[in-house]
Amino acid sequence: MTTIQMRVRPEDLSQIPRGNERIPEAGILVIFGASGDLTKRKLLPALFHLEQAGLLPDKFAIVGVARRPLGDEFAADMRSGIIEFGSVDASDSRLDNFAGKISYFPLKFDDPADYAGLKAELDRIDKEKGIGGDRLFYLATAPEYIAPIIENLGAHGMAQPEQGKVAVVIEKPFGHDLESARELIQRANAVFREDQVFRIDHYLGKETVQNILVFRFANGIFEPIWNRNYIDHVQITVAETLGVEGRGPFYEKAGALRDVVQNHVMELLSLVALEPPSSFEAESVRREKLKVWRAIPSIPI
Repeated sequence: MTTIQMRVRPEDLSQIPRGNERIPEAGILVIFGASGDLTKRKLLPALFHLEQAGLLPDKFAIVGVARRPLGDEFAADMRSGIIEFGSVDASDSRLDNFAGKISYFPLKFDDPADYAGLKAELDRIDKEKGIGGDRLFYLATAPEYIAPIIENLGAHGMAQPEQGKVAVVIEKPFGHDLESARELIQRANAVFREDQVFRIDHYLGKETVQNILVFRFANGIFEPIWNRNYIDHVQITVAETLGVEGRGPFYEKAGALRDVVQNHVMELLSLVALEPPSSFEAESVRREKLKVWRAIPSIPI
């Protein structure tokens, strides 16, 4: 079996022409559930790679939010995660400057009283750095905390501020079944406009996953034969080197099926099997994905 993998390195990104590229706007990224595995292994290394490529704004801050009282050790822990999981040289001169943009705020997700303190802290950072009010709330928490967080952000005036733009990113799993997902949509839209809400599967950020559509449709060798006449079957293997580790409580509630199959694997399946979209705009690709999922027979229980 031949494995084809294409990677984009941070140093390659720095060579991209900047002529028509949008200049990053100032803002604060607030990560709920920041003490979890995702932030240290994925989010902060990815953000630092953007910093290396000059794609982060100068006026930028990252605020980690979680229940544990971590204090100043949070930034140091994230710095070590960037080095270990982002394949970053510990002597990189940009690391210290980037770590200086990271702070931590302890908060109980379902306690309304804590959100007044969070708002005051974000306002302080905003004023200190001259950011201008733009904020992105990234919810990397267990599903049961998503609605309380959103509603408390709304109750304390952080969803529709007087100045600046605000958006919320909701990590998978999005609810635990169809009914709870629909309920979560309704509760989110009662606080945020739909164009402020982004539902995300971080797995789709992997270079190999991003390159599937290019590999299929921009490749003169494979595009003409990527169909049932030439392909007998496709196997999607999810091979992990990482165990459950400290994520036992999460898996006891969500389970591996919801954590991996209904999002990561189904997204990969759709990218492998979808028909050519009319364009690579989000809505066009989404329509073709839906056609694939609707064509899959239900699994008898």
